[in-house]
Amino acid sequence: MKIEDEIKSTVALDLSKKIILNIMYTNNILSEKFNEILKPYDLSGEQYNVLRILRGQKGNPANMCIIQERMVAKTSNTTRLVDKLLLKELVTRNVCPDNRRKIEVLITQKGLDILAELDPKVTAHENALTTNLSKEELEQLNTLLEKYRNQQQ
Repeated sequence: MKIEDEIKSTVALDLSKKIILNIMYTNNILSEKFNEILKPYDLSGEQYNVLRILRGQKGNPANMCIIQERMVAKTSNTTRLVDKLLLKELVTRNVCPDNRRKIEVLITQKGLDILAELDPKVTAHENALTTNLSKEELEQLNTLLEKYRNQQQ
């Protein structure tokens, strides 16, 4: 369905506006579906992102700056996210022995277990959302989105 039909627009939209609306509308659909997967685990998309970043550290701690620079949503409040994950016992937080001003965050086994349970569900979700596109179309879409995003930075 065209974006004009989705939002029930009664006026003609120029191409630039259609692109922006399409990206925003599609992002909302993707976010809603992804949040449905995370809901039973009491996780937000941002909290999930922090857990994935910490798992990627392969047992090494990450400080708040490392987490923040790797976040998908750069505006996320990393300290608040880590605090919530700490309350759920999905991460630990310690003062760095070499620099007392630096906080080190590690994923716990409970956090790793939740990610292991989520991994196949997330993969199935990602695959389901891309089944109507060929490999070439997916590569083209990815290239175009990267080109668009890199222009904006």
